[in-house]
Amino acid sequence: MIQQETMLDIADNSGVKLALCIKVLGRGGSRGRKTRPCAGVGDIVCVAIKKSLPNCQLDDMKVHKCLIIRTKSPVKRRDGSYVRFDSNAAVMIDADGNPIGTRIFGAVARELREKNYMKIISLASEVV
Repeated sequence: MIQQETMLDIADNSGVKLALCIKVLGRGGSRGRKTRPCAGVGDIVCVAIKKSLPNCQLDDMKVHKCLIIRTKSPVKRRDGSYVRFDSNAAVMIDADGNPIGTRIFGAVARELREKNYMKIISLASEVV
């Protein structure tokens, strides 16, 4: 699960290499309990860019949105199986939900298909 202050690898060719999650969108915390909103595969988070290439087209001083494509914590599927990855990875997206980069490196989870991110599924090299 991805929560605030989690470092994410960026798995596209937008020029960003490393980002810090600063806000999980669409998940509220429980009132009165010490819980934090957590994001899983297919959720959108706000990030701050920490490491990027010199030819990066995104501004380092602004807040951007990312879509989570891989998590270290296991994701349970309907058939009872679990899938988990080696690293936490995300893809930079624009305001419409389309990826900024033109290539996606590594595998993506099948759960993105259920959340209608077909453009990201088609750019990925492997769907697990």
